[in-house]
Amino acid sequence: MLTSDNRADVSGLRALAHPVRVRLLSMLTARTMSATEAARELGQTQANVSYHMRQLHAVGLLELVEETSVHGGRAKRYRHNPGSGEAMSTGSTDDYVALASVLAEELLRRSLERQPGSRGGFTDAEMWLPAEAWERVLHLASQLGEILHSEARAPGTAGTVHASATLMLFEMAQKDPGA
Repeated sequence: MLTSDNRADVSGLRALAHPVRVRLLSMLTARTMSATEAARELGQTQANVSYHMRQLHAVGLLELVEETSVHGGRAKRYRHNPGSGEAMSTGSTDDYVALASVLAEELLRRSLERQPGSRGGFTDAEMWLPAEAWERVLHLASQLGEILHSEARAPGTAGTVHASATLMLFEMAQKDPGA
């Protein structure tokens, strides 16, 4: 879990609201990369990817793993900070809308790469839950995120499945049911 000491705050949601940054977080799960390596894989410029990596690092979503000397300069290698998701739970409605828009775009991109005939899961709901059930759901989602991140392996690792997971949970504004 991140605290204000490692800089994750409301700006984290805004930091995520960019398609390149969402892709970077996915790429940097279970592996470390420099901006040059990530840029090559994304088909982007090194300068652009470096900028986005710095933004993600500034809010605690990426952690600096190592710094090495390369051709007289310094190469920084980052990885996704798996504990950062919980710190992203606050933000304005505008922050959530921006993030949802980017996640929807990314989900569409990934859906085009779905393995035909493969198993998967889906659930969608807008409902009223007892507060205790909501807390249990949030806890289970946190556990799911921990499993996904701790079990993630580098791309192409033997015995792995290339999978996609997107889950966004939030409490909705209270409306008068009689209105």
